[in-house]
Amino acid sequence: MSSTLDTLLPLLIVCSSLVPGTAIFLVREDSHLLRTSLNMIGALTKLALVGVMIWGVYHEHDYESRISLAPGLDLVFAADALSVLFVTLSSVLWLVTTIYAIGYLEHSANRSRFFGFFSLCVSATVGIALAGNLLTFVICYEILTLATYPLVAHRGTPEATRGARIYLYYTVGGGALLLLGAVWLQAIAGPLDFVQGGILGDLPATLHGQFQVIFVLLLAGLGVKAALVPLHGWLPQSMVAPAPVSALLHAVAVVKAGAFGIVRVVYDVYGVGLADALGLLALLGALASVTILYGSLRALVQDGLKSRLAYSTVSQVSYIALGTSIFGPIATVGGLVHLVHQGIMKITLFFCAGNYAETLGIHRVSQMDGVGRRMPWTTLAFSAGALGMIGIPPLAGFVSKWYLGLGAIDGGADWVLAVLAASGLLNAAYFLPILYRAWFRPPPEHWPEERIARRRLETRAALLWPPLITATLCLLAGLFAAAPFSPLEWAELIARREYDR
Repeated sequence: MSSTLDTLLPLLIVCSSLVPGTAIFLVREDSHLLRTSLNMIGALTKLALVGVMIWGVYHEHDYESRISLAPGLDLVFAADALSVLFVTLSSVLWLVTTIYAIGYLEHSANRSRFFGFFSLCVSATVGIALAGNLLTFVICYEILTLATYPLVAHRGTPEATRGARIYLYYTVGGGALLLLGAVWLQAIAGPLDFVQGGILGDLPATLHGQFQVIFVLLLAGLGVKAALVPLHGWLPQSMVAPAPVSALLHAVAVVKAGAFGIVRVVYDVYGVGLADALGLLALLGALASVTILYGSLRALVQDGLKSRLAYSTVSQVSYIALGTSIFGPIATVGGLVHLVHQGIMKITLFFCAGNYAETLGIHRVSQMDGVGRRMPWTTLAFSAGALGMIGIPPLAGFVSKWYLGLGAIDGGADWVLAVLAASGLLNAAYFLPILYRAWFRPPPEHWPEERIARRRLETRAALLWPPLITATLCLLAGLFAAAPFSPLEWAELIARREYDR
């Protein structure tokens, strides 16, 4: 029985959203209860299966599902500490986002189509997290592109269609570069199973020039979804999507898939030692630093609330790449913790932005005067996410930024401290004015478009509870950062194994 579970568990985790998602396409639009039941069954089943995997991997149990496609080409889903970190984030936030999306799209058309692709998107993301080799990763990466396109275009307006088309152009182009790099690398190195410490270090030094070119291809392909400058252009354009999709893109799926892929390639394909020796970490660090500062500067001048959050994502996600680029275990811890903590904080902010838009018709920062009095709980959650992004203790963002700073000193990359300091000041400059407006400015006589009248709650319960839950997680992740099974503990385990310390 145990042996069967070992080989089936990763595949079951992928299918736990894939099967209900496929069924949802067949559900009639007026069958709200059936559609909701399928969504929740899939989300809860996935979470339970991930719980089993967490316990097993923590106790050094091996899980692998392998399907042979052709000689030398295997579809592999496997579990290690790094995949557990990402798959746990995806599963927890998918459950919360599903609840939010059910409330947000209560009166929307084409809900079965939306939730069908929504589930496929999460299935692809979990497949990326559990991919045991580069081939499986690339396949799931491309499926993610196709599954998210209809979500961005869901509203069917000219703006939504244009935003979705731009998203598709960028991500298909990035996917082509990733595929080219993967095929080239497999041609000279053989099967590319992810291995702790990398698989290229023992190959002849005569191949190092090719490895450098291939890394640039892989980085460009992954950098599109990770929104590295100058490959970030699709992200602000995709803000035409409904709030649950924006939350999914920024915190759970697309940008995290790109950042996670960069971590995989550096640590488990090249190996951090070879990547450093070939100058690849320096390239990654430079791109990440430019992206962090550029995204923050662009966020500073955005009046659109979701646009400001989008450029904030461009900046904040690159902390993960920055941590990966610094040679040393402490910086690795900072980058990997930020993979999780940024997701929790950013999804909170997008939930709140969706609440403001859906309840009061607020879409711009300049419209947020006094909104804290009308929607205090939503604004409290927004404040937790924003202050966490700045790095204020004891919220989640402080933990990852602290370790990134310590890692910069440990790795001899003192210049990173200047990047972190400048970014922190810019984060404060574009988030604190929002909080000041919301809490201390008098409210207007009339809101832009009050769609949900205030009764006992400030908005619908399905819209209010998800940001309160994730805002609470922002606080708990900071207060209890060193708790057993925490992201920090998993990140320290990964760092010790990568650097053999």
